[in-house]
Amino acid sequence: MTDFQKYIQRYLDQIPSGNWLNELQISADKTIGIYSNLTEEQSNFAYTEGKWTLKGLLLHLSDTERVFQYRILAFARGEKNNLPGFDENEYANQSFASERTLESLLDEYKLVRKSSQILLETLQPSALQNTGTANGHEISVETIGKLIVGHNYHHLNIIEERYLSKLGWI
Repeated sequence: MTDFQKYIQRYLDQIPSGNWLNELQISADKTIGIYSNLTEEQSNFAYTEGKWTLKGLLLHLSDTERVFQYRILAFARGEKNNLPGFDENEYANQSFASERTLESLLDEYKLVRKSSQILLETLQPSALQNTGTANGHEISVETIGKLIVGHNYHHLNIIEERYLSKLGWI
């Protein structure tokens, strides 16, 4: 297994059931549930120096999902060019999440997820099998859809283990 396949698999392994489209909604509901119960002050919490705040993490989820949406759209429509990768830390550094309200970040997350759901649910089944190249690696539309879900669950686990536990919520 290549390093890229291992990287992908670690996210795919996070999906709790075989129905990844259903898990798209479940992971959103869990994320919204957690963030809806945070105060503005709590959303500025980072579990250690140099790590993202809960606000920053939420915006990271939205940013990453937008990148994945573009890849899904491009490959579903037959794009043949190699799409660029992205540096999640550079995106986070330029996001200014701390200057936004938790409410605005949560509204954005909800809209981005709704957009993903509509895009994925309306693709023809054959389009899910289309492949393209992103960051030098071939990947299918379906796998990218699953990555949205697995990536969200990955961060839900981090939120539970490293943020909520330190806030004394679990």
